[in-house]
Amino acid sequence: MFPSQIRDRSRSLDRTWPAVLAVALGIFALMTSELLPVGLLTPIGSDLAVSDGTAGLMLTVPGLVAAASAPVVTVTAAGVDRRVLLAALIGLMAAANLVCAAAPHFAVLLAARPAIGVSIGGFWAIAGGLAVRLVPAEHVPLATSIVFGGVSTASVVGVPAGTLIGDLGGWRAAFASVGMLGLAALAALLVLVPPLPSQGTLSFRELPGLLRRNTGVRIGVLVTFLLITGHFAAYTFVRPVLREAAGVDDALVGGLLMAYGAAGIAGNFVAGSRVGAHLRGTLLAICTGLAAVTALFAVLGTAPVTASALLVAWGLVYGGVSVSLQTWMLKAAPDASEAASSLFVAAFNLSIALGALVGGATVDGLATTGVLWVAGSFALVAAATVATSRKPL
Repeated sequence: MFPSQIRDRSRSLDRTWPAVLAVALGIFALMTSELLPVGLLTPIGSDLAVSDGTAGLMLTVPGLVAAASAPVVTVTAAGVDRRVLLAALIGLMAAANLVCAAAPHFAVLLAARPAIGVSIGGFWAIAGGLAVRLVPAEHVPLATSIVFGGVSTASVVGVPAGTLIGDLGGWRAAFASVGMLGLAALAALLVLVPPLPSQGTLSFRELPGLLRRNTGVRIGVLVTFLLITGHFAAYTFVRPVLREAAGVDDALVGGLLMAYGAAGIAGNFVAGSRVGAHLRGTLLAICTGLAAVTALFAVLGTAPVTASALLVAWGLVYGGVSVSLQTWMLKAAPDASEAASSLFVAAFNLSIALGALVGGATVDGLATTGVLWVAGSFALVAAATVATSRKPL
């Protein structure tokens, strides 16, 4: 390669990695927005006079909408420049969070949450296949890990940070902060991401067709459903679990979730470094690890010290979920990345909604710690599914 070619390629890489980071920031902002109520259920419920189970609808509603909007946005906006589409979706999310911050009643807050679901479903489905367009082929695995690190980081850093803001300045300040984060992500997308013209059209018939004929995609969707439903049945109510089962003071919850977050970031990059060569083994280890840690939490997490240690272990294991599942889907359908991503995003967000719904019913009808057994059971079935699947990924 001539020196001039090396310099041109270096300048190209200098331009593309900031674009990857801008997309990751957008996903981080969106997923933080979706999951923000996890750490704020108790103060929101107390302020707006609803139960913890009812407050959990703040996750159920956008999750259901995101599940539907992932394929709908992918198909209906197939001809739109990807940068323009991503910017419009992140702007919608920012506006919805500012409405939530000013909501005088729970009904108003809940009515604003579907817009967040539309943003999440559409943005994530499109972003899932962008790494191959932003960086050279040899850097795609790393770029994918960074982009979808935004999902893991939202679960394990965005929510704790939002919880701390809520504890210090009230839950309305937390929603306003996420709205401002969305505006910052919007600016980054417009400045750093190059034009990304549409690469063709996609029909609704292609999505079930891909699911029907591709065994790897079916397995990926099933494992996504099991892992995410189980996880969010428990994680949505982690604050009540820590308070009621382990006796953790409310003032300490934000700090514990930050520790969970730090462990989750480590888990994301550990998994990201292994999925290229050991995808099945990595995903199997995550499934069995989640089953084990939630069961141990239910049995041993009855004191602040043990509950704190198990929460950190939970974050470490869960941190690798998104990058592992997304990589599974892309490897299962390398020639249909946007279609596979839309199915994955639909399954992921539907599972968040169902998990919050199942967890809410368990908390209100049975016992708070019952959600941990629900999570462990789902993760165990997911492990069995991965272990017995025949698709060579």
